[in-house]
Amino acid sequence: MTIDRNAVTQEVPIDPETGKPYLNTVAAIQVSANGVGSEVSPYVAQAVEVIRESGLPQETNALFTNVEGDLDEVLKVAGEAAKKLAEQGYRTSLVLHMDIRPGFTGQLTEKPKIVDAILSGKSECPATNNRRPACARDRRQMTATERLHGTGRRMSIA
Repeated sequence: MTIDRNAVTQEVPIDPETGKPYLNTVAAIQVSANGVGSEVSPYVAQAVEVIRESGLPQETNALFTNVEGDLDEVLKVAGEAAKKLAEQGYRTSLVLHMDIRPGFTGQLTEKPKIVDAILSGKSECPATNNRRPACARDRRQMTATERLHGTGRRMSIA
């Protein structure tokens, strides 16, 4: 199976253990209890613990815990993390952003490497719809209005 980062579709691999399509997913998961005051870290920590114990590759930052795995596994761990708080009676908030990309693995570490390579000039920016590369327009060339309103062209790493 050949992987092409710029292809619109990829061949979907089959998991030999389950016989089902393997839909690699990178997800940003945010779970918190509502109405518990201004400091939510103790509640967030409970949800993060569930995610870490799942065994999926993960990393926690200031706003989300990023996770990578098969779509079903990622959805399961997001639900379990939310249930950790909800089953204690807390009104619980779950924010879930996912990039489902069949055929790819290791994207938690690969995506940042690609962006770093582009920013350092060691890699070409991907072309978009036969136009100039999306990241060819340097931020210094944006007008003040574009910077303020976020309308300047940006590169998508997805």
